[in-house]
Amino acid sequence: MYGLYIANKNYSSWSLRPWVVMRELQIAFEEHLLPFGQSSDWEGFRKISPSGKVPCLIDGDDVVWDSLSIVEYLAERHDRVWPANPAARAWARSASAEMHSGFSELRSRCSMSCGVRVRLHETPAALERDLARIGALWNDGLHRFAGPFLAGPTFTAVDAFFAPVAFRIQTFGLRLDPVAAAYGARLLGLGSMREWYAAALKERQRDDAHDAEVLQSGRIVEDLRAIRLP
Repeated sequence: MYGLYIANKNYSSWSLRPWVVMRELQIAFEEHLLPFGQSSDWEGFRKISPSGKVPCLIDGDDVVWDSLSIVEYLAERHDRVWPANPAARAWARSASAEMHSGFSELRSRCSMSCGVRVRLHETPAALERDLARIGALWNDGLHRFAGPFLAGPTFTAVDAFFAPVAFRIQTFGLRLDPVAAAYGARLLGLGSMREWYAAALKERQRDDAHDAEVLQSGRIVEDLRAIRLP
């Protein structure tokens, strides 16, 4: 059985992507949680992953790190990770790669923290551009491949790559056009996403660096997380 190493569900957007692919497509795996905020995160993670980062997939003697690489590894072994239609598959890979390497303002200003609700101090033009591009991309996929998912009728890896955006929309009250907003809500309603969110709320470990990033961007108006460990 695969072993998937992830970090805190409240914070780790990179971990969410392969996790939700495997849950939605019912690919069996054993989950291993390596929380942020411990004294030697990097050294601890490096014992598992050469990069010293999560997520990391273990398959026998094979070690696969980075969310995009993990998804491609799974796609070689399991059907339905990417769309079967060649045009949809090409689009889905391009959109996933864009998300994987882009949207720097959204990432930095709206750090993933599932269990809080935040009012941003400001919404700068760079963030507006990222949101506009996400809305355009989602509308394009939904229109081109007839939905309800980005590349057609079923959930595939491209939906997983944008799953953390759905949590960011919820946390920071980000505004998108009605079609894109409905798709974001659709992601949040998936069984796997509800499972991830429920587990995130129960976590009692905190990572001060991640929490500080959130406070730099806005004011927490609601904290739904369990009481932190002392």
